[in-house]
Amino acid sequence: ADSPWSVEDILTEDDEQDRVPLQKLRLLGESEELRNLLLNPHLRQLLLTIDQAEDKSSLMKKYMQEPLFVEFADCCLRIVEPPEKENILPE
Repeated sequence: ADSPWSVEDILTEDDEQDRVPLQKLRLLGESEELRNLLLNPHLRQLLLTIDQAEDKSSLMKKYMQEPLFVEFADCCLRIVEPPEKENILPE
């Protein structure tokens, strides 16, 4: 009730497939690798700029050219969608 917005405010029915379960989002907070990345003041500024921007979409496209931002995005994706283990024999 105190929150200024909810998930339903930003996700349409078509976006539902992109929704990340809360349990997986919590893994982000537990990641030491992600915490270490967030210690970087340049990355923190990039994230603040995106958060405060009106045209987030075009800014995201621009930042996806920044190696530091790509490293951050890749880290987040590895946490919420771990790569499938291919060609690994069971022990």
